[in-house]
Amino acid sequence: MGDDALEIGEITISDWHAHTDKMAEAGFLTIARRLPSLIGQAMRLAWRASPRDTVATVSLNLLGGVFTAFGLLATTGVLTALFSDGPTPDRVMAALPSLALVAGAAAMRTAVQAGAGWAQSRLDPQVSRLTEERLYGLTSRVELAAYDDPDFHDALQRARLRGVAMADSVVTSAIDVVTALVGLLAVAGVLGVLHPVLLPLLLLAVLPDAWAAGRSARMRYTTLYTLIPANRRKWIIAELLANRQPAAEVRSFTMRGFLLRMYDAVARAEQEVLLRLAKRQTLTRVLGESLGGLGSGLVYVALGVLLALGSILLAVAGTAVLAIRQGQSSLGNLMYATNRLYEEGLYFTDFLDFCEDAERRLAKPRPVEAPESFARISAHDVTFAYPGSDNPALRGVSIEVNAGEVIAFVGENGSGKTTLAKILSGLYEPDSGNVTWDDVDLRDVEPEALRMRTAVIAQDHTRWPLTARYNITMGTGKGEEALDAAARVAGADAVIADLPHGYRTLLDRRFKDGQELSGGQWQRIAVARGFHRDAPLLICDEPTAALDARAEHALFERIRDHADGRTVLLITHRLASVRYADRIYVLDHGKVVEAGTHAALMSLDGLYADLYTLQSSAYRD
Repeated sequence: MGDDALEIGEITISDWHAHTDKMAEAGFLTIARRLPSLIGQAMRLAWRASPRDTVATVSLNLLGGVFTAFGLLATTGVLTALFSDGPTPDRVMAALPSLALVAGAAAMRTAVQAGAGWAQSRLDPQVSRLTEERLYGLTSRVELAAYDDPDFHDALQRARLRGVAMADSVVTSAIDVVTALVGLLAVAGVLGVLHPVLLPLLLLAVLPDAWAAGRSARMRYTTLYTLIPANRRKWIIAELLANRQPAAEVRSFTMRGFLLRMYDAVARAEQEVLLRLAKRQTLTRVLGESLGGLGSGLVYVALGVLLALGSILLAVAGTAVLAIRQGQSSLGNLMYATNRLYEEGLYFTDFLDFCEDAERRLAKPRPVEAPESFARISAHDVTFAYPGSDNPALRGVSIEVNAGEVIAFVGENGSGKTTLAKILSGLYEPDSGNVTWDDVDLRDVEPEALRMRTAVIAQDHTRWPLTARYNITMGTGKGEEALDAAARVAGADAVIADLPHGYRTLLDRRFKDGQELSGGQWQRIAVARGFHRDAPLLICDEPTAALDARAEHALFERIRDHADGRTVLLITHRLASVRYADRIYVLDHGKVVEAGTHAALMSLDGLYADLYTLQSSAYRD
């Protein structure tokens, strides 16, 4: 494979530019128009995080602008005294009062800026916490089907990687914009007092830089936006190269060279895009700085002409020079802060857009209380398709599950077994048809409350990086007796007994004193988790996949014993385990094609009989 072309899927160059049209309007005027909105968003976020620190930061920065203006005006008095006629000692003594005012204004400005910096440093972590809580509060509440939507994944990627990280930066940049704007207004007021002509001339030195900064921000965001699929692909490959879970298989199949080639292919393609971006940004900055230097020269020429014509005094000219330098500094800070605010605001807008989309995906408030139990669960003509799929996972499915029954769903991979179980438990909502617990339609029930009535033992269970206790209790506090009982019924008590700290053992070897379990041990923990829930509906989705034959037999015995009035939905490919189910539903391509007891289905000689015979033949001589 050394010279074969690599299939790197979604990160071809053409795909990178699929969304560039969304950022095409990000020109200089767009920045100016969006600036008030961005500042408003940032200030509202800061206010929600901490009203006190927001008020302190803004008010102290405003006060700093007042002291800037006062110091510049006092400078005129110093220069007037120094440039007047008379002996030098007398001129110096005459300048001392104004000099004291300048020094006092500078000291006060330094003090209030330090106070503003302290308040802002307090504000940043509070803003970060607020945005992170909002993001993860939404991601944990959206409908489960959202995670099957690739558009949702892309939006979540942008929100997590850049949007949340930019929240505190957006607030900081917005405050910097306000601070620079206040300083600029202070200087503009001073120049207006000294001579009205000086004020418009000041703009010549900074407008080119403003254009260059806005254009550079647009280039950067557009490029990074289109590189998101490449970054995700790099992250996936990096996880394969540097994660403990695939480490053994990477070595067993000698995947190192192949993965490094794939990583290098993605990284090189990304590098070429970034190098082109650097070249374009450099040319833009050079042009902006060149025009800005020309503008600065014109400002000083105009000042010299005014001085030669006697339109301004020498002392006023000296103050004007200082004011122009201060104005250029303030305008430079304003352009830099505006550039940062706009660029960071683009990423922050991704976060806000994601939150709006996620909020639309939240289940609306529902008026009906979730039933504590049920006599019957019914699905009526249920159809369901995953987002972006043209083929429904379920097609007109109708079934009934009575309380206390053990019901089995069987069928080949992709037949819809797990999807149907999730719909019956309220994790998914059908596109058409409905599911009822007795006479209660699940569309009218609060999903979170309904899930408290459901326990799941899954094949692809999560190996939580938590203690053994929390891996079973999932944060619920039912006491030691319930915990011990669930572990004992699941056979997890023997696993716990071998752990160095019992239930307090952290089940993740990446942490100090953490322990790792085998697949079978993790399966027992997952079973105990389902039993601990003690819910009227127990869903067992391939619960014995990681167990040996003896442990599998023992687990099914425990599930039958634990049922004891509970309803069990059993999903498995091992058909010998479903012989004693009260009813078996056979699914094929999203439809229920057969239903009945084991004996009835065998006599039917259909798909179930074919699958069962195929499996059982492997154990015959």
